[in-house]
Amino acid sequence: MTTDTEYPELAEPYNLRLPYKPAVIVLPITNQHVQDAVVCAAQAGVKVQAKSGGHSYASFSSGGKDGIMQINLQSFQTVQLNENSGVATVGGGVRLGNLGDGIFTQGNAAVAQGTCPGVGIGGHYTHGGYGHASRNWGLAMDQIVGAEVVLANGTLIKASSTQYPDIFWAVKGAAESFGVVTTFYVQTRAAPASITYFQFAFTGIFNFKRVFTNTFLHIQDVAKNASVIDNRISFGIYLDNWGTYSLSGAFFGSVNEFNTKVKPELLRTLPSAQVTVQSMGWYDYMVKVSGEATIKVPLTGYDEHENFFAKSITVPESAGLTSNALNALYDYLKTAGSTQYYIIINLYGGPGSAINSKDTNFAAYNDRDSLWVLQNYGFGSAINFVNGINSAIINAQPQTSFGAYLNYVDPTYDAATAHELYYGDAVYSRLAVLKKQVDPQSVFWNPQAIGA
Repeated sequence: MTTDTEYPELAEPYNLRLPYKPAVIVLPITNQHVQDAVVCAAQAGVKVQAKSGGHSYASFSSGGKDGIMQINLQSFQTVQLNENSGVATVGGGVRLGNLGDGIFTQGNAAVAQGTCPGVGIGGHYTHGGYGHASRNWGLAMDQIVGAEVVLANGTLIKASSTQYPDIFWAVKGAAESFGVVTTFYVQTRAAPASITYFQFAFTGIFNFKRVFTNTFLHIQDVAKNASVIDNRISFGIYLDNWGTYSLSGAFFGSVNEFNTKVKPELLRTLPSAQVTVQSMGWYDYMVKVSGEATIKVPLTGYDEHENFFAKSITVPESAGLTSNALNALYDYLKTAGSTQYYIIINLYGGPGSAINSKDTNFAAYNDRDSLWVLQNYGFGSAINFVNGINSAIINAQPQTSFGAYLNYVDPTYDAATAHELYYGDAVYSRLAVLKKQVDPQSVFWNPQAIGA
């Protein structure tokens, strides 16, 4: 309860800008505890949201408003690899670093997932889950082969493609609207013996608009060139208010093949760059891209927080970003002044992309045709500036239907706008019908939930 001494620490959100106060925080140890809590909340007319890692940009794991029941899954820490099937049993409170560490140390196994060790499996895996292996292996959600879910009536089910297939479909994209996932079953694969990490740190990109725009247009051309790019490569571009412009990623091949085939094409015509290309073991690679000294995360007492606002743009492969949009982005970024921001532009599409090989029948996830996904992120009171990044691009390219990415959830969208951007009409309509069937009272709710 709010009067308990542990409450302030447990209630503190990752995004300090949105400090909602749950009416009660439940700390279950068993599935039955979760079931009892959900039934209790339903009877009391209290809304429910689960907290896995708590990294929701909108603090939706705190309900998105005061007065909800938060079910904190920090005790659900199982990571158990079946070496015969390659399927890992993973508790709903496991963080990505501990998952990556656990399956590797148990059987040299690997999954495609994000790089931040502290992010929880719950939100990350059920809303996409991009990582540097995703163009090769798929999104994190694409590896879910089963899930134990507590429904609004307190029932515990195991959903898969053959058992409760509609719930299983909905969990992959909208889990927070349908139940509490206490256990995930994730298909792993053998970790590669080595992987090629690369980074190009450019200088002078922001000096001239022409250089800024032409640099990206060249990278975009290469990203779509099947004679250079295949599913074995993923990369992203990072840029910020300090003038940083860096391209980095991973190649599932040798340093020699990368240096011979890919690097010359990526760097051709571009300004000078500080180049890093190195072969690494899979575990060392996970540590490298985490930005931390270790990917292991404490099981309790996680205490990392920021004050920020973020949103996203998904860019259809059929369109890409035009010179008009890039010119407008450059002009807008020049107005930043002292505003601290960064933009990450990740390659999702291009030749052979495993991300785009799935469709909306596979999962309740609509983003299977993007070339790029942009994460626009500002610190402190940067809401207006970050909104302006999106507007600059979208207004300069009005012929394109841009979307948004669920894991960079934007709390400023009303429910209808969020549903359209994140799901599209067809997927949302199917989800809305299912919601009425399995959660007619909207026990599981946040401001952008299905049915909200």
